[in-house]
Amino acid sequence: MGPLTPLRGDSGGQAMLGVLLLVAIVVPVLNLVVPEGSPWHMSTYTVTLLGKYLTYALLAVAVDLVWGHLGILSLGHGAFFALGGYAMGMYLMRQIGDRGVYGDPVLPDFMVFLNWQELPWFWQGFDMFWLAALMVVLVPGVLALVFGWLAFRSRVTGVYLSIITQALTYALMLAFFRNEMGFGGNNGLTDFKDMLGFDLQASSTRVALFLASALALALGYLACRWILSSRLGRVAVAIRDAEARTRFIGYRVDRVKLAIWTFSAMLAGIAGALYVPQVGIINPGEFSPLNSIELVVWVAVGGRATLYGAVIGAIVVNYGKTYLTGAFPEAWLFALGGLFVLVTLFLPQGIAGLFQRLGRRKAAPPSPEQAGEAT
Repeated sequence: MGPLTPLRGDSGGQAMLGVLLLVAIVVPVLNLVVPEGSPWHMSTYTVTLLGKYLTYALLAVAVDLVWGHLGILSLGHGAFFALGGYAMGMYLMRQIGDRGVYGDPVLPDFMVFLNWQELPWFWQGFDMFWLAALMVVLVPGVLALVFGWLAFRSRVTGVYLSIITQALTYALMLAFFRNEMGFGGNNGLTDFKDMLGFDLQASSTRVALFLASALALALGYLACRWILSSRLGRVAVAIRDAEARTRFIGYRVDRVKLAIWTFSAMLAGIAGALYVPQVGIINPGEFSPLNSIELVVWVAVGGRATLYGAVIGAIVVNYGKTYLTGAFPEAWLFALGGLFVLVTLFLPQGIAGLFQRLGRRKAAPPSPEQAGEAT
């Protein structure tokens, strides 16, 4: 299988990756090269905002992989996103403050405030970036593996599985709100200063994080397309369309679900890890079930089962959220609900489906009546 095989026939994905490459080239130039007095200069705030949108887009791709192509409506992917964010936040917290005798960072500020005497065992080693990066994918992956093994082995499906995933993220939210958990309580982790020795407030660091987000989105998209173009992906679609029939002809449905579910959770964890240093905070509010429901809205608006539609939906909806929460803060939730209803009624295949219909209409040969008129 060649490297471009996953994109064969995926014109929407090719266009999306082309635009992503263009943006990844233009944004650093507008921020770092164009002088600040120029009308073409892009502020560091805008670069950070775009980087945040790209992490949301990667999260939406992870949700679309399991919902659009496996048929699992997950209302708990916000939990995997937040766990990846906390893993990165723990590393960033250990870069703050004076160093101990052997060069190790001292206790984080919130532990000093709560009169903790020593660093908890689960914080050990998080001053090393490689360990934090490993935990970014390992913690969400292990949680998804255990949860999925229990759920899929018991053949929990449909709305019951969706409710259980929502209960999972709600339980984690309640746990992380507790100060004794050792993750900062309701304040969470914040006030980050450095990452790999670079100042997080510097424009060059913000641009680097933006580029890392763009690269992660491109690689995550290609990995998902590769899975879907493989035998595993074809079986996943068969499970989505006819799970009982797929099981009866001999496929281990639970194993296929578990593999794709776990990979999707790891993608969500990577998105969370890139999100935290750009926004500068991670708190238990990221576990909120409402956040996971919003993820489903992003995918529905963009176009379920297209992957690139999930990217479009995440960016469009979050841009609208940024604008409306600034101009009309009370209207955002009503606008979100109305958007979901309108898309369900008039664009059941989302924005990507609209593009596909327009493309087919242009490519279709003229009808006999149209050909006669032209003659």
